[in-house]
Amino acid sequence: MKYTIVLSTYNWKIALDLILASLLPQLEIHTDTELIIADDGSATDTKALIQIYQKQLSDKIIHIWHEDIGFRKSVILNKAVAVARGEYLLFLDGDCIPFPDYISQHKQLAKPGYFVAGNRVLLSKEYTADLISHKSAVEEIFAWNLVSWLKARAYKKVNKVFSFLRLNPEAKWRYSRSQNWKYPKGCNIGMFKADFVEINGYDEIFSGWGHEDADLFIRLLHNNVKIKDGRFAIPVLHLWHKESSRVNESANYARIMNRLQDKSFVLAQDGLDKY
Repeated sequence: MKYTIVLSTYNWKIALDLILASLLPQLEIHTDTELIIADDGSATDTKALIQIYQKQLSDKIIHIWHEDIGFRKSVILNKAVAVARGEYLLFLDGDCIPFPDYISQHKQLAKPGYFVAGNRVLLSKEYTADLISHKSAVEEIFAWNLVSWLKARAYKKVNKVFSFLRLNPEAKWRYSRSQNWKYPKGCNIGMFKADFVEINGYDEIFSGWGHEDADLFIRLLHNNVKIKDGRFAIPVLHLWHKESSRVNESANYARIMNRLQDKSFVLAQDGLDKY
């Protein structure tokens, strides 16, 4: 099976550099995996950075870009999936740094009939600034033991302690929340491309920030694709940043509440099929 990482980004070159630095050695090892950078209209400095990494893995890194006319994450993700060659998709946000075993752990968790919900470790504002200033500090985190994580939690650098643990990918508890659409985060999920296609991908009717991921999860569940818990397997480091505008959040939330009640609602109204 082939895999595609779909990495969304928008005008945060420093964060993208940290993410690509973690992914590059993994892509070199996993020859069955490609990376598509879904760029929601970043400036030319982002393109220049991507080209540096493309020179190292020219056939493995694809840059999909469209004009910046506002928050259009659903649109750029659909465009990226439309050219994806992988049979399994790993969605990753541009504010989340994956651990060195990100790809291998996702591969172990993949299971027909399910999409995988990974988790994130929230980093404080101050600690995020430190990491951005000292790129090598990210690799140090990956080598932390329990004591290191406890210290980081005590100093409020992180909000979790046990992210270094790697538990059985087929443990029974991974299926205990298989219908709970509220807990997955779109910043770190994995699913079969066929399942994504069957529900017509992201619904681009969601304008601005808010709940486009939840809508995707609800429609997957309506189509009998359940949730598998990816905790203690595929954590990501979530860099602190200012929140996006929430101007459309209430309208978007009302829409998903209506769809939640309609079990027959599966297909995105304005989705992947047009690409």
